Amino acid sequence: MTLLNAQEGKEYIVREIVTDDEELDAFLFSLGCYSGEPITVVSRIRGGCVVSIKDGRYTIDNQLAEAIAI
Repeated sequence: MTLLNAQEGKEYIVREIVTDDEELDAFLFSLGCYSGEPITVVSRIRGGCVVSIKDGRYTIDNQLAEAIAI
């Protein structure tokens, strides 16, 4: 299951990041989004969603949400 299919308000654990783009991997790692970390979809917005990772909230697009396996 990917973050794109996650329920709002429910905490999930990131299983893996499925992408071939090293820059994208590095960006997500800098946000604290990597395997074993909890992540929560706070709300859905047009073209993406707002997620809570550690103590921060970030807006990510649907393409990025699809790359995060939970």
